[in-house]
Amino acid sequence: MSLKPSVANPQHHSSASSKVPSHRARGASSLQTPNDSELEHVLNQSPETNDEHSGSLITVLIAVGANIIIAIAKTVAAFMTGSASMIAEAAHSWADAGNGTLLIVAEKKSVKPADKSHPLGYGKESYVWSMIAAFGVFTAGSIVSIYTGIKEWNATESETNYTIAFIVLAVAFVLEGFSLVQAYRQSKKHGEALDVSALGYVVDTSNPTLRGVFFEDLAAVIGLVVAAAAMGMHAYTGEAYWDALGSIIVGLLLGVVAIFLISRNRDFLVGYRVTDRMHEYVLSELLNHPDIDSVSYLHLEWVGPKKIFMVAAVDIAGNQKEEHVAQKFEEIENLFRDNPVFQEAILTLSAPNADILKLEDI
Repeated sequence: MSLKPSVANPQHHSSASSKVPSHRARGASSLQTPNDSELEHVLNQSPETNDEHSGSLITVLIAVGANIIIAIAKTVAAFMTGSASMIAEAAHSWADAGNGTLLIVAEKKSVKPADKSHPLGYGKESYVWSMIAAFGVFTAGSIVSIYTGIKEWNATESETNYTIAFIVLAVAFVLEGFSLVQAYRQSKKHGEALDVSALGYVVDTSNPTLRGVFFEDLAAVIGLVVAAAAMGMHAYTGEAYWDALGSIIVGLLLGVVAIFLISRNRDFLVGYRVTDRMHEYVLSELLNHPDIDSVSYLHLEWVGPKKIFMVAAVDIAGNQKEEHVAQKFEEIENLFRDNPVFQEAILTLSAPNADILKLEDI
């Protein structure tokens, strides 16, 4: 049995894995890919971990580039028109650009390999930086937008030409829409392999970068429609409070997105359990191993984007000596460590008379 991370001593793990026999009495002595779309998608690493990291980085880079261009244009339009809704939209886009920058930092820091000080790797760095982005940047944009709307609610009417603002909003809608489509396609691609919708995938995925960009772009597109409607009503009725109302709605929208993203990142930071289907698969693999009679405890949680930490208590078949049990544990642990989805796998002996886990109980 070993507590070492899979990347800290790869030579040791490889040699240990090579000792595993090529046959089994109750099933093959290697991690088998089940006939299940979700598990095949995750465990085969195609495209979940190999493509998703690069895909997420491309998605966020596109989003950041678009948001910087849009933020500058909106700021100029806000200065020229004095529109509260346009000021809110400028704050929104600068918030999105800052959020995207922090998500890039999250992507870079989370892929650092495990070491002695961090035996489970740095995967949770991704959730830390994503939470900072949601809490700091989105909240700041929300406060600015709501404050601007309240301040301008009773503003005196003045002649304002919104032509430049509408042009900027139209261009922004195209750019934000392109970024949203990119995030949606990536979500749909992975969601189809799990037999879930794109929205369902992006809500539940352990990848906070994709989730952040998706909801950032979705909020941006909705915000653009709200701002255009608010300015249009202001121009049509001559009542300034419509413009102010648009700013407040955009601010509330940002606040809702921030709260949601903070909540999801908190879930993964404190330890988020894998799906029942993944749990069932790992339990079945353990029970099918020729050297394992039963499993009394199984803990599986995400410790980073597509990185699982496993702890299991098992009863070894036969009455084997302690050193043989330790060797068997090491071999079984390495079966899981060889799959990139498992950051670490640890086995221990079941307590005497412990309750036995069964597949039908999951």
